[in-house]
Amino acid sequence: MEIDHNAPVITRENILIHAPLRTIWKIQTDVENWPAWQPDVVSVVKDTPGRLRPGSTFRWTTEGLDITSTVRQVVPGKRLAWGGPAQGITAVHVWTFTPTAHGVLVHTEESWTGTPVEANQAVLQAALDNSLHNWVNNLKHEAETQAAE
Repeated sequence: MEIDHNAPVITRENILIHAPLRTIWKIQTDVENWPAWQPDVVSVVKDTPGRLRPGSTFRWTTEGLDITSTVRQVVPGKRLAWGGPAQGITAVHVWTFTPTAHGVLVHTEESWTGTPVEANQAVLQAALDNSLHNWVNNLKHEAETQAAE
C-alpha cells in the first residue's frame, strides 16, 4: 500500500531511533497505549482484538479529529499501513522501519485527500506536518526511554 502521491496534502518524516526494532515495533503497534506516550492522542479503541493485521480497525481521537482507521498492510518489524476517513478527509498513513548500524530508521508518510483538504490546503498541510513531526519525536523518546530501562 502506498500513499496517494497526487494528494493535495502529503507529509514525510524520518527519524533515527536508538532502540531495538522489537521495542519500537511494539510501541507503535500497541495502538491502545498511544495516549500514554502521545499527548495529542486522546483515546484509542481497537474494534478488532489481537495483533494488528490487514482488516483490523481502530477508532481514535487526535487534535479534534475522530478517526476510524483500517489496517491495510502489516509486515512485522518492517512496514505498517492504515487508512480511513475523518470528517471528510481520507488519509493513508505508511510506516517503514529499517535497522541500521546506529539504530532504526523510521520513515513515515501520510497523504490527505477530500473536500476539506482542497478547501484549506495550507492550514491542513501545516497541521499534518506538525502532527507527524511530533509523532516520530514522541516515538523516539518513548522507545529510547524503554530501551534504557
